[in-house]
Amino acid sequence: MRKVNINEIKEDPWQSSGGKYAVAFKGISEALGREPASLDLSKRHPFDLEWNRVPAGKCNFPYHAHSAQWELYLVISGKGTVRHKDGKTEVIPGDAFIFGPDEPHQLINSGDEDFIFYVIADNPIGESAYYPDSGKWKVNKSSAADRVVIKGQETDYFDGEE
Repeated sequence: MRKVNINEIKEDPWQSSGGKYAVAFKGISEALGREPASLDLSKRHPFDLEWNRVPAGKCNFPYHAHSAQWELYLVISGKGTVRHKDGKTEVIPGDAFIFGPDEPHQLINSGDEDFIFYVIADNPIGESAYYPDSGKWKVNKSSAADRVVIKGQETDYFDGEE
């Protein structure tokens, strides 16, 4: 059995250059041995579990839709607004929601304290994402770290977002 305590996993903060987007992660699956770049499903795992913390007034990422990925969310603390194709929905601790492929989404901290949630994703190989607000595509070559963002031609990730 593999076991970790999330309190012992290092928090990995991320923020956009303009400061509109900010989120900190704890890669629970990776702490349990998941190898995201592997093509061997026994090393890659069929799903990924991640703890996320979005500071007050920030969005986690630009509004986007995955080409093949499913994401299941569970709110732990704080208050959030989920932007989706039908509008916006407020979420609170205990709420769970899911997005499938081609369903655009964005999480926004709409409270005064940190917005904390878990996300479970299947992270399919060959995944790409579309950004409806800016008309861009993110294409992963082999992993999330090895990606190209294009808008008619290759562009910066935050082009048209901030």
